[in-house]
Amino acid sequence: MIWAADMSGAGAKRRNVGIAELVVSDDVEETLVTCSLGSCVGVVLYDPQLHLAGLVHCMLPLSQMNRARALENPGVFTDTGVATLMQEMFNRGSRRERIVAKVAGAASALDDGGLFRIGERNYAVLRRILWKNGVLIAAEDVGGTETRTLSVEVGTGRVLVKSGSLSVEL
Repeated sequence: MIWAADMSGAGAKRRNVGIAELVVSDDVEETLVTCSLGSCVGVVLYDPQLHLAGLVHCMLPLSQMNRARALENPGVFTDTGVATLMQEMFNRGSRRERIVAKVAGAASALDDGGLFRIGERNYAVLRRILWKNGVLIAAEDVGGTETRTLSVEVGTGRVLVKSGSLSVEL
């Protein structure tokens, strides 16, 4: 997948954020990108005053199913991944009232029968954690059955979601 055409003059540095990873960056030349958001949820947190962006790609809703794994890699789970991302933003000087949250994923791409509803559960946990921390979702592209790619330009805060041949700015 080539993003150069979608970046509209943003810096040429692309930093991939893998499944169950989280990254916080203040490099205004960087674009953070995560791919394959099916039932996983991708969360962008952005502080426009600091030009500070964070991106996490969470797979499963709750860390209680494997606390040891959550300690080792909090990004696996939505509850620990989003909380850790927020804390990293705060550690770098961000404040709750400035954070802009944008979300993609939470689809039912691999759960056509609706048995596990992982995407739906990821989204519910995400909303609860953000709400408890006084952060509202400014924009989202969630649900459905399509996988998505999510990117954020650190310098501008511009967030793009790509699904198939469609690219949408959040």
